[in-house]
Amino acid sequence: MTNLIDTLKQEQVAKMDKKIPDFKAGDTLKVMYRIQEESGSRLQAYEGVCIARKNNGAESSFTVRKISFGEGVERVFPLHSPNVTSIAVVRRGKVRRSKLYYLRSLFGKAARIAEDKEGRKVTDAE
Repeated sequence: MTNLIDTLKQEQVAKMDKKIPDFKAGDTLKVMYRIQEESGSRLQAYEGVCIARKNNGAESSFTVRKISFGEGVERVFPLHSPNVTSIAVVRRGKVRRSKLYYLRSLFGKAARIAEDKEGRKVTDAE
């Protein structure tokens, strides 16, 4: 029974045909997502550091953290959501962990992540 459900989820992900760049925790991302308003919908950019990524087929998600007016703000985005129109990698981070929850308690220069200069190339997914 679970194999049938997994197969159906994989088919749904394949049908979406979204271009998702290769990113991991520590990378700085620019996520464009659609916001519903009374007058219609508009696109809004959310740029910050990816602190976690959860890979679970159609239910995959990633968490992006940014500092807004001196306050830390985190948002979890579903990876295959139709409201997420594009994900662009702004810069690659050099980290040794897959979950960067320790950044929540750091601020200022201590919260910076070193750039990965010799690693993967930065590519935009539109």
